[in-house]
Amino acid sequence: MTTTAPQPPQARVRRPRSQSQFAVAWGQFRKNRLARFGGVFLLLLYALAVFAPFVAPDGLSNYSTTNITRFHPPTPIHVRDPQTGGLTRPFVYQYAQQLNLDTFVNEFKPTKTRCPVYFGVRGDSYRLLGLIPGNLHLFGTGNPDCKVYLFGGEALGRDLFTRTMYASQISLTIGVGAVLLSTVIGLFMGAMAAYFGGFVETVIMRLVEVLASIPYLFLLILLRSVFPQNINPIFALYMILGLLAFISWGGLARVVRGQLLSVREQDFVSAARALGAGNGRIMWRHMLPTMTTYVIVLLSLGIPGAILTESGLSFLGIGAVEPYVSWGSLLSQAQEGGFASITQRPWVLIPGFFIVLTVMCFQLLGDGLRDAFDPRKRQ
Repeated sequence: MTTTAPQPPQARVRRPRSQSQFAVAWGQFRKNRLARFGGVFLLLLYALAVFAPFVAPDGLSNYSTTNITRFHPPTPIHVRDPQTGGLTRPFVYQYAQQLNLDTFVNEFKPTKTRCPVYFGVRGDSYRLLGLIPGNLHLFGTGNPDCKVYLFGGEALGRDLFTRTMYASQISLTIGVGAVLLSTVIGLFMGAMAAYFGGFVETVIMRLVEVLASIPYLFLLILLRSVFPQNINPIFALYMILGLLAFISWGGLARVVRGQLLSVREQDFVSAARALGAGNGRIMWRHMLPTMTTYVIVLLSLGIPGAILTESGLSFLGIGAVEPYVSWGSLLSQAQEGGFASITQRPWVLIPGFFIVLTVMCFQLLGDGLRDAFDPRKRQ
């Protein structure tokens, strides 16, 4: 009689779990160092914009009417005692104005008076996010006659670092809001035109042609002149850029329609229609996700474009005006100074540096996200 030896149980083979599209894209995005730099720096900028009243050592429009420090130079922060060379509490020197008899221009010279720099200084009152009251600032001297000018001063002697932080609230938020609104409208209109066709497509495309014939810059100037003089300038600016978002979706709708006309005939769309999926589900869950890469590129170009538009309007004096401020309105002071802004007070160009750096970071972030979602460029 033959006996068969029992076979040992086979080990269960574990199959790797399938990852979602966003998990794969996130893994690819983390490999791109430039994209990570752009994303981290943008997060830092937006964090500074949210907590600008706390980070800024001074109030937005706080300046002295008796001692106007016009175009005060940046004050370096010292951490070593000049006599002993040892580490000490951070301090700045108080500056005094002297008239240059050759150029007849007031010049700032450091004195021997030291002003210690403290963290958590009580100062001007503010409302964080417009709701939370407070008067605590990240750093300062507590002496109104001896301030810390990290970026120097502007025409009225106000701290340029403080005004740059406050300006980021307008320059960064308006661009994102306007582009997101126009993107949603453009995607919806383009998807409707491609999916339904016929009369709906004709109406939407004729509307796009009408919007394309509107000159944006002249329209914005006309709208700003229509508003009353006593209207809140921030409300007027948001209204203008909101209207700009409502009329700038035409180009996106045209591109989305052209791309989705071919997607509409794909098998997965026919299968979803045969299974009884509604029109809205087919458009938003099956057709529009194929536009992910294009939308990412569009946002990475549109948001800095809207920031530049707002900066240009403020530079021309029809955007953010006093008592509010944006990077564009701060940069207009460099234009008023002419060539002296480069030779005598180059720190007034710092808001322009923030504009360039923000646009560059959006480009780096957009390129990284586009490569992460594109299967042909995955590593």
